[in-house]
Amino acid sequence: MEYPDWVQETSNWLVEQTLVGTPADRMLKGFCERLVEGGIPLVRGHIACGYLHPMFRAFSVTWNREEGIVRDRFSFQSATNDAWLRSPLKAVTVSETNELRFRIRDGEGVEEFPVLAEFKDRGYKDYVAIVRPFSAPAAQALSRMDGCISSWVTDAEVGLSDRCLVALRRLFPRLAVALKTIVREQTAHNIASAYLGNHAGDRVLRGSFRRGDGETIQAAIWFSDMRGSTAIADIMEPKLFLNRLNRYFECTAGSVLDHGGEVLRFIGDAVLAIFPIYGPGGAEKAARVAISAAREARRRADLLNEEPPQDDPTPIEFGLGLHIGEVLYGNIGVPERLEFSVIGRAANESARLQELTKQLDTNIIASDAFVSLTPGPNWRSLGSHSLRGVSEPQPIWAFDGNGINGNG
Repeated sequence: MEYPDWVQETSNWLVEQTLVGTPADRMLKGFCERLVEGGIPLVRGHIACGYLHPMFRAFSVTWNREEGIVRDRFSFQSATNDAWLRSPLKAVTVSETNELRFRIRDGEGVEEFPVLAEFKDRGYKDYVAIVRPFSAPAAQALSRMDGCISSWVTDAEVGLSDRCLVALRRLFPRLAVALKTIVREQTAHNIASAYLGNHAGDRVLRGSFRRGDGETIQAAIWFSDMRGSTAIADIMEPKLFLNRLNRYFECTAGSVLDHGGEVLRFIGDAVLAIFPIYGPGGAEKAARVAISAAREARRRADLLNEEPPQDDPTPIEFGLGLHIGEVLYGNIGVPERLEFSVIGRAANESARLQELTKQLDTNIIASDAFVSLTPGPNWRSLGSHSLRGVSEPQPIWAFDGNGINGNG
């Protein structure tokens, strides 16, 4: 079958955009604009794709002739949302033909699908939904959102002609190939970020994945550990203890991330994180941000402890050691199983500082090197103390800012 020249030109454009990594929103915008230029009277185009993300199940992009581009993401709970369950997009994922059409101007589908009734009120006339799985078997792929769902709407009185539908059916699989590439790349980024952290994940995806790949950097170093975890784990149901751990991590690791730090490892119930130092004045800035994150972590824990869950009333407490120094930032392990982390004397000393919080009965302590970058009345000297593995006693400071002192 012969197609108009613009169909082939649009197909070629999709290939080029795929190769250069055009984002999904720009891809859809350009695609819809080319359909309109080719004579397809679209008023709205919509695509939705599932992907692997710890917080979201899928993303969508909508192009509207008047409103432009709208982006959205959907949580895992959206799979049971009434709007989704009563959507023609849900219906098309289980259709035998992978395509559904509703002539809205004639009232088709408006009683069954609330969104089509809304479209009819807007003056839309015709609606087509098309789905393409990204793997086989198709039914299983679509059940786990491994594919692309799309809808195409016109406000032209005549609706979508046979010529328009032929062109759309020709081009949509090519758009789906482009979106599959985007989804797979985004999934790789999401997984790397979730398990390695944003910065380390980006480094690995750019090719730093061989053992020994790394660099020496200066950083403010954070090492926190939950108090009493061993005794609590012995008497608490594993699922409840896991929930407790996650609440603690939301306080500590969550605060690090919210302040732009990099969480490198969860060592049991310990958190190792860094705030890298960049450029002139970077050391002072990294230290200020790190202590701000520490203050916020303590505030979050205090809020949780004010209204603890009924099945876990024991307060969440933690010790935190802050240090600053040089670390080796890179891949360690065996060739088959690597970890992107920091090693070196400064990293070890931050862990030793955290160990002292129990002995010195305080939550947050820091080295003299760290405190020298953030001087102020919130620091209280604890004298000099020996750190395991360090030959000379070191000056140690407690942070008492905003009422933070002792165990609560």
